[in-house]
Order: sequence, then structure tokens, then C-alpha cells
Amino acid sequence: MPIWTLHGDGRRVAPGAVVTPSERLGWGSTVAIGAQHVVAMFGATFLVPLLTGFPVSTTLLFSGLGTLLFLILTRNKLPSYLGSSFAFIAPITAFGPGQGKPLDSPEQIGQALVGVFVAGILLAGIGFLVQATGTRWLEKLMPPVVSGAIVALIGLNLAPAAWNNFKTDAVLATITLVACILFAVLFRGILGRVSIFLGVVVGYIAALVMGKVDFSGVTALIESNQWIGLPTFHLPSFGDPVAWGLLPMFLPVVLVLVAENVGHVRGVATMTGDPTVNTRTGRALLADGLATTLAGAFGGSGTTTYGENIGVMAATRIYSTAAYWVAGIIAVLLSFSPVVGAVLFTIPSGVIGGVTTALYGLIGVIGIKIWVDNQVDFSRPVNQYTVAVAFVIAIANFTMDLGQLQFGGIVLGTVAALVIYHAGNAIARARKTGADDGGPIVPIGQLGGDPD
Repeated sequence: MPIWTLHGDGRRVAPGAVVTPSERLGWGSTVAIGAQHVVAMFGATFLVPLLTGFPVSTTLLFSGLGTLLFLILTRNKLPSYLGSSFAFIAPITAFGPGQGKPLDSPEQIGQALVGVFVAGILLAGIGFLVQATGTRWLEKLMPPVVSGAIVALIGLNLAPAAWNNFKTDAVLATITLVACILFAVLFRGILGRVSIFLGVVVGYIAALVMGKVDFSGVTALIESNQWIGLPTFHLPSFGDPVAWGLLPMFLPVVLVLVAENVGHVRGVATMTGDPTVNTRTGRALLADGLATTLAGAFGGSGTTTYGENIGVMAATRIYSTAAYWVAGIIAVLLSFSPVVGAVLFTIPSGVIGGVTTALYGLIGVIGIKIWVDNQVDFSRPVNQYTVAVAFVIAIANFTMDLGQLQFGGIVLGTVAALVIYHAGNAIARARKTGADDGGPIVPIGQLGGDPD
């Protein structure tokens, strides 16, 4: 029995129809769709190693391998691309020289990989638990007001890092930022979905015209004919006390990865009209956890399901896992070209500053969208204080040292959100003050406007 059945004539999708995960178009069309998925993920995936100092080729390799592993563990029934997670940027850069600058030594990379590895193990463990018990306990632990706050505070905590890059070349950064915004609002479909990537392209072209790109590293590789080569691998420094001291910073990342994976599964279930997809939530968490663990073991960044690729599926109505196999294989092949990584590292910091000004803010918006989608009632004091305290802690980057352990703004903000919400609700309900989370707001009249 074939892995995928041919959809229709294999060349076109009828109006209103979808290509299900177990179907595929002809291989020519499938390869084209797979390449489109690579373009969609590339803009965000390559930014993570640029911002953290991790090797680009290595990150790309484990992104592709992680995607293939995800497809295997979900039995080819859950379409997804595992790109680099932005939630790891803050804890990884905590090992660097400061002010959100990338890591600049193999020692720092080894220290950070301990956190990536452990985060992967924890996520895989949650996946096992969800597979055995379901998601109800997870939803009670992280209701929308809490999960939205955790996602949002990670983006807001990174704001100073965006400014540090922006101010290195404000003109170039502004050009990049404006381009990102224009592509997002001017175009529909795939062009709008990859606005971040296209913004970087515009910023890079502007840098070329202004003579601000250094090609010395690329030229050296070409002159020595190093078009093909193995990625640079690093091993976690499990014996380094510094690595374990900053490990708590990675714990909130696990919660973000859980929220992203659960959201992805639900999104695919909705788009395909197949509620049975939700039963694979545990497998999705397990697969992403193992992919992140694999990356952390050899020098790649942590992975997560990508909204950019959901956008491609929504635009094309093609949910075939065959296209994701193609995308994963292409990513693996690209990782064996040192020139690709060298070219990416020529992107000036001003361009990075412009794109991260938008990108980190968009992470915050994702958290807010969780509140909107779930009709979180912010007239309730418990909800107000859950978010208010967590946000100030994260934005100001409160810190606390406990022996050798170091807790930053993201960790403390996450703990604050969980404690305030659950303890506050317990007290408010015991006292019957009405300050607790009473559930979604009941709409009055038509949604989105005044009643008729």
C-alpha cells in the first residue's frame, strides 16, 4: 500500500477541495510545494543562528532532520515543518557577552546547548504524558491568560536586543523595517506570509548598494573551493557549572513550545476539517521534544512548529505530508554548503535590528492573539494582575540569584504568571469576591461591533 494516494489527477485542486495529509499531487507539483515551504521557513529559521551565534548550517541541518523525525513519529498524518524556535533566543544569548549579543566562543555554545538539550527532554516527557492522559491537565495548568502572557513576555523581554542592533545603523534598520511592513500589507498569500524574509532581502540589497557588506569570509570559502562541507558540530558542556546555573531560563521555553505545538495541531484539525488530528497532540509534543534534544546534542538550536508553513498550507489548501518530506530533505542538503552559512553571516547588524524590531514585537502579538481568540476577560482582577506583574518583570528583566542558579526576567515573569493566576483564583473563589477568572466573555450583540 502506498504511503500517499494521488489526489484527483495529481495536477490541480478543485475549488473547495483540500489535499489531505495522506494524499499528494504529482511529484513535480509536490517538489514545488516543498520548495515553497523551505522559502517560507527560511527567513525565520536562519535568523535564530544569526541572533544567537549558533552555526547556520548546523541549525539548518537539525531543522531538516527534526522535520523528518516529526513526520515519522506522527506516522505521516500531521503536516508540519520544525524550524528554529525564537523562544530560545533570550536564554541562549544569556551565555554571551551581554546586551543580547550573539555567542562568540565554542565554550559559550557548549554551555547553551545544555539548556536546549534539557528543554527537549522535558518537552518529550510532556508529550509522553499527554499521549497517556490527554490535554485537560495541561489546559488547566496553562489557561489562555497564562499561556498568552508567557508567549508575549518572551518577545517583550527581547526588545532591548532589537534596539542594540537597530542603533548600529538606524538608516539600514529603518529601510528593513519599512520593507517588512509593506510586504505584509501589500501582498496576499505566500508573499505576505514571508514578509520578514523579504524585508531582510530588501535590507540586504540596500546594504549592498551602500557598500556595507563584507564578503571576505565568503570569498575565502569560494577561493578554497569549499562549496560542500560538513556543518560545524558542538557538544553540550554537561560538566560546566555555568550551564546549569542558567538552566532555569530555559524552563519557560518548554511552556511556549507546548503552546505552539498544541496550537499547531488544533490549527491543522480546523483547516482540514478532521477533528481526529487533535488526538496526535501527544505525538507532536514528543516528536518536537526529541527533535530539540537531537539538535541540542550536536550544536543545533531548539525547534518548533512553524506558523509560516501553516500559512502556506492555508494559501494552497495542500496539507500533504509528502511536501514536508521534500522540504526537510532540501533543508538537509542546503546545510552541507558552508557558503550558504557564510553568506547569511554577511548580513549587517542594522538589517538584523530592523527585522527584529518587528519580529520580537510579533512574538508579543501572538500572545495577545491567544487572549483575543479565547475571549479572556480582563475586567477580572486576577487576570489583570497575572499579566501586569509578569510583563513588568519581563520587560525590566528582573533578575534573582539563588546560589549558582540565575533567574532572569522570563523565568521570574513565567513563575509570577502561574502563581498569581492559580493562587489568586483559589483565594478569590474561597472568598467569593468575584475577582477570579470567570471564563470567556459572553458576547453581547454581533461580534466585532455594536449590536444592531
